[in-house]
Amino acid sequence: MKYVVLLGDGMSDQPVGALEGKTPLQAAKTPNMDFMARRGTLGLAHTVPQGYAPGSDVANLSMFGYNPVDCYTGRSPLEAASMGVSLGPDDVAFRLNLVHLEARGGKLIMEDYSAGHISSADGRELVEELQRQLGNEEFSFHPGVSYRHLMVWHGGRTQIKMTPPHDISGQSITEHMPSGEGADKLIYLMNSSQMIFHNHPQYKRRAANGEVPANSIWLWGHGKAPAMDTFGARYGLSGAVISAVDLIKGIGVYAGLDIINVPGATGYLDTNFDGKAQAAIDALKEHDFVFVHVEAPDEASHSGKLADKIKAIELFDEKVVGAVLRGVKQFGEYRILCAPDHPTPIALMTHSSDPVPFVIYAGEEKEKSGVAGYDEIAAAATGLQVEPGYKLMEMLLER
Repeated sequence: MKYVVLLGDGMSDQPVGALEGKTPLQAAKTPNMDFMARRGTLGLAHTVPQGYAPGSDVANLSMFGYNPVDCYTGRSPLEAASMGVSLGPDDVAFRLNLVHLEARGGKLIMEDYSAGHISSADGRELVEELQRQLGNEEFSFHPGVSYRHLMVWHGGRTQIKMTPPHDISGQSITEHMPSGEGADKLIYLMNSSQMIFHNHPQYKRRAANGEVPANSIWLWGHGKAPAMDTFGARYGLSGAVISAVDLIKGIGVYAGLDIINVPGATGYLDTNFDGKAQAAIDALKEHDFVFVHVEAPDEASHSGKLADKIKAIELFDEKVVGAVLRGVKQFGEYRILCAPDHPTPIALMTHSSDPVPFVIYAGEEKEKSGVAGYDEIAAAATGLQVEPGYKLMEMLLER
C-alpha cells in the first residue's frame, strides 16, 4: 500500500463577489480533484486547534498527523531544522522576513511582506551583511530562500508577542511591533536593518531596475526546538517530503522523513509542478508515504491576486494531482489524501481558522450520488467533519 498527501497550501477560501459568489475552488477547473471527490471520502477537517493562530506551522503539523497541542513550539524552529541550523536548549529561533515598508501619512506601512518576492541570491546578500554588521555571540543571522530567512537569539526570551507580516499588509506597523520581555532588543535589530539596507548597493540597484527593494527585516514566529516522534516510530512507515518551503521541510526533518529537493521548486506560480509530481512517484518506489506540498495558492492569496490563485489551483490539479493519480496506479494499492492546510481568503489576504475540505481516494471507480465535486460547499454538505484535524492521517492510513 502506498500513501500520498497532496497539499495545496491555502487553496480554500470564502465566496468572492467577483466570482458571482463562488469560491476560487468552485470557480477553478479541477477535474482531477473533482474525480476523487465524487468517488472517495469527502468532508471538512479542523486543522487549527482552538486557541491557536491559523499559521501554516500548526496546520501542517496537523496534516502530517501530529497534534500541535503536544509538540508545537513555534514556526522558526521547524524552519531552522530544514536549513541545517542546530538549536541549543536555550536558543530561540525567529523567522526573518525581508520586507518593504512605505512611509505614508506619517506612518510606516507594511507595503510588501516579501520585498517583491526577492530572489534567494539578493536575499542571501542582505542576510550575510546583517551577520557581518549585527551578528555576535547573542544574535546570528542565517540566509534561507527568497524573503524567508532565520535569526537565532542565543539565550533568548520567548515571552514576546509578535505579528506575521502578511497579517498586516497595507497597515501601519506601529501597533504590531514586538512587545514583551526583550522586545527592545528585537526592535533595535529591526531599526538597524533599515539603515544597513538603505546604504547597501542592492537598494539602489533594485530600485533602478523597477524591483521592490528590501528596506527592513521583520521578526516573528519565534520558538525553541520541539520534541517530536518520528513518522516511522509513530506510524511504522518510511516516507519523504517534497516542498519548496523550509517550514514544511523542517517538519519533515523532525519527523525523520527524507527531504527531496526538486530543481525549479520556488513556492510561487512559476514552480516546477511537473517535477514535484514526478519526484513523488519516484519516491514511492522506495518509500511507503510521500507528502507533496505546493505553496503557490497561498502566495497568491497573500498578494490578493484572485486570477493567480485560480491559476495556481488549476495547475496544482492538472500537473500534480492528475500526474500523481496516473502514476500511482503502477504500485497497485494506494490511498491519496488531498487538502489545503488552512484557508487563505483573498478578501483577508491572510489565513483563517475555518475547516478545510479534504478528500481521501483509494482507487474507487463508482461515483457517489449527490457529490458535485471538490470544494468547500460540497465538503460541508457531506456532514463529515474531522476534529481534531491530525486524525486525518489516521483516516488515510486506516488506523
